[in-house]
Amino acid sequence: MQPLLKRINDLRPQIEAALLRLKIDEREAAIAELDVELARPEIWHNPNYAQEQSKKLASLRAMIEPWLILKTQVCDLVELMEIGDESMVAEFDGQISALEKDYNRLRKDLLFDGEFDDHNAILRLSAGAGGTDAQDWTEMLERMYLRWAEKSGLSVTTVDRSTGEEAGLKSSVLEITGPYVYGKLRGEHGVHRLVRLSPFNSDNLRQTSFALVEVLPQIDAPEEVDIDDKDLKIDVYRAGGHGGQSVNTTDSAVRVTHIPTGIIVAIQNERSQLQNKETAMKILRSKLAQMRLEQHARSVAELRAGESANWGSQIRNYVLHPYTLVKDTRTKHETNNAQAVLDGDLDSFIDAYLESPER
Repeated sequence: MQPLLKRINDLRPQIEAALLRLKIDEREAAIAELDVELARPEIWHNPNYAQEQSKKLASLRAMIEPWLILKTQVCDLVELMEIGDESMVAEFDGQISALEKDYNRLRKDLLFDGEFDDHNAILRLSAGAGGTDAQDWTEMLERMYLRWAEKSGLSVTTVDRSTGEEAGLKSSVLEITGPYVYGKLRGEHGVHRLVRLSPFNSDNLRQTSFALVEVLPQIDAPEEVDIDDKDLKIDVYRAGGHGGQSVNTTDSAVRVTHIPTGIIVAIQNERSQLQNKETAMKILRSKLAQMRLEQHARSVAELRAGESANWGSQIRNYVLHPYTLVKDTRTKHETNNAQAVLDGDLDSFIDAYLESPER
């Protein structure tokens, strides 16, 4: 019994250390505050704000509850082992192995030590060189991330989507909600290159297409990224659409330009001009936060225009012809099962990035 007690007692301080690194007390206090706020009936007078707070509460709980459950299970098992006998050794051994496995799975959370790693994420997908092929590639990437989010138990909201004339997408903006989403996805930030036989070419020639994936930490609280109003130019224009009653009859689309950096965010998905402006500002704050991380700047005022990750930062190749291979250019992680990756099997690439010096 003593070797088993040593194993379980060795696990306890590791869990306690993890809880300290995860600032568990601060997050429990934040959960308590959100519980009180969401219990007030008047909060639902502003449904959008209430929904954002509900998402924040769910995300915080998803971060800390597995650790608290693990801690409780370990303490309970120690008590059982202290009153157990040698006839229960095999049972205790199995339970300790299961707890060690849970700890090793949760231990990945400790890699998320960046400033915004515990935030939700905004994905901006943009078609690059390659015409219709590139737009089709952008839609394939959107499907890949949607499948990954579904497999990971995350929720996704489509913020904005612009379809191509013939096929695919010109751009797509997704809001992905869940524990450590930005920390998991930030390694996806950059250019993704596809090589395949083109389905849009009558000669069925090999085609290379590019799409830009921007991963931004979702900044809901304006105070996290302070933007001076005089640095903003806001234009309102008539939204484009596919026709139908009440479409294209109001100037609801909003374009926000951050003058110092030249960042432009245009949103037209909602009928309400106010909602489009709020969404555009949220994405702008997220984009500025990402730029601040890239440029190691202390504030928005220190940001330099034109120095963000762009079309020059190719991070991954997806080859479907004449052979199949997906390879990350930074970590060198690769797989021949390209179809599985395109179906959302991204965890091996995410883990390789998290464990590499590149991050």
